Amino acid sequence: MATRLVWRASKLKVGLLTTTALGGGVAAGTIATSEDPSTTLKVFTNVPLRLLRDSFTAATIAFDYEYSLYGLKEGSVEREKVKHQVHARCANRLEELCCRNGGIYIKLGQHIGQLEYLVPEEYVRTMRATMLNRCPVSSYEQVCEVIKKELGGMPDEIFEEFDPVPLASASLAQVHAARTRDGRKVAVKVQHTHMTDTAAADYATVEFIVNTLNRLIPSFDYRWLLDEMRESLPKELDFLLEAKNSEKCLENFRRLSPHLAAYVYAPRVYWGLSTSKLLTMEFMDAAEISDVKKIQKLGIQPKEVAKLVSEAFAEMTFKHGFIHCDPHAANMMVRPLPASKWSIFGKREPQLVLLDHGLYKELDDETRINYAALWKALVFADAKAIRENSMKLGAGDDLYALFAGILTMRPWNRVIDQAADHLVIQGNNSDRAELQMYASQYFPQISELLRRLPREILLMLKTNDCLRAVNNSLLQRPSLEHFLIIGRISSEAILERKMLQRKYFFSGLSIWLEEILLEARLLTMQIALWLLSWRRLLSG
Repeated sequence: MATRLVWRASKLKVGLLTTTALGGGVAAGTIATSEDPSTTLKVFTNVPLRLLRDSFTAATIAFDYEYSLYGLKEGSVEREKVKHQVHARCANRLEELCCRNGGIYIKLGQHIGQLEYLVPEEYVRTMRATMLNRCPVSSYEQVCEVIKKELGGMPDEIFEEFDPVPLASASLAQVHAARTRDGRKVAVKVQHTHMTDTAAADYATVEFIVNTLNRLIPSFDYRWLLDEMRESLPKELDFLLEAKNSEKCLENFRRLSPHLAAYVYAPRVYWGLSTSKLLTMEFMDAAEISDVKKIQKLGIQPKEVAKLVSEAFAEMTFKHGFIHCDPHAANMMVRPLPASKWSIFGKREPQLVLLDHGLYKELDDETRINYAALWKALVFADAKAIRENSMKLGAGDDLYALFAGILTMRPWNRVIDQAADHLVIQGNNSDRAELQMYASQYFPQISELLRRLPREILLMLKTNDCLRAVNNSLLQRPSLEHFLIIGRISSEAILERKMLQRKYFFSGLSIWLEEILLEARLLTMQIALWLLSWRRLLSG
């Protein structure tokens, strides 16, 4: 058996390396006849090297799992111990591969780090620790090359000032501080040159590796992640689309959520200095949303920021149907609301600044309302409505309870518990162990569920995880109010839809009575949460 395992891993290596070699015969001719020989040369030199790394890493991971776990009884203590060791080794191998290859590999690693409900804890922990901190940095010469190609001149010819040292670097681009000719301070987002050169080939390489691993190890099925990357990556690489998304987001708040319009902001875009690969925006002097100490120094209470984040994204999701789907901590900032005054208690109102608008998802009205109805049912622990709306979204009659668990990160018995805080994750070791146990125990069912769900709902899962992490960093404790806000805004969206569809006077009266009952129910939950908060405060 061991010999067969070695042969399988060797077969994977040989097959992938042979594929790499076969492309070499046509490389020289393609470069010579290309309209852009330098770019084509980069593709033909970089892609085979990446494929070589991918091949070796994939084969090593496949062999490590099969060989290390061979002969160990399923469910035994020894097997679980060895499995965790293999997870840790393979997570480090994958992390090193992503960092060395860069580009969409970093994006892939970041996404894996947000899949706490699906992948082993070792992968989540490893990716979260490094993927936001080890992003590639383009040299100043590469930045100048992009600016000259996109705007027709070197940075000192286009801008009055341009800092050659980037303020920050992400998987797809990096940001430089600059000043326009008329004296306005701006942030210039410059796409990494290798993204333009190799993005399509990198995607094809990743797709080949994942499909090959799936054929060798059927339980390893991440093909749904490839489908999502295929759709989202071209959008994220188009900075003009990102600019349009930011303006549409703010317009939606002005039109559909005017009570929050002043509290949500996106940097102004300088269209004359922007292209699909370079974006010039207003420079934001604000605190990162995870910098609690700086937020407090500004006179802003972190709990008010957490409340604003919950309200803003609930409005986007349930009322606008146009959602920022990458709301991790690096993409949100906070500043005092302009023109706001200090209160007598020395506090100021917050304004949420949203950055990086490259990844949005638009929900059609039917999906938006079904998703709102599902969250309303989850908040109010309505098992019948949870099942009904989960099925409408594609989960099926057999996996609706699992879908509810993934959305809330709670087991089914807690999802349908009538306690006011039934959806609150305590964040202790017991909670984390329980989540990982479910992820491991129901891995095949989770993979099947993710295969069934529409792509837009998959991105909602990622968005939920990002928002959960931001709330935890702001409050340093479970958020009791977050789910109350979701319950209120999802219910309002459903009622607004009913009002638009009403045909008779008595229909409107019925909706009005439903609204009164909703307010009474929310007030009851609010009082229960206040009592729970006081009890915890007194006992803590």
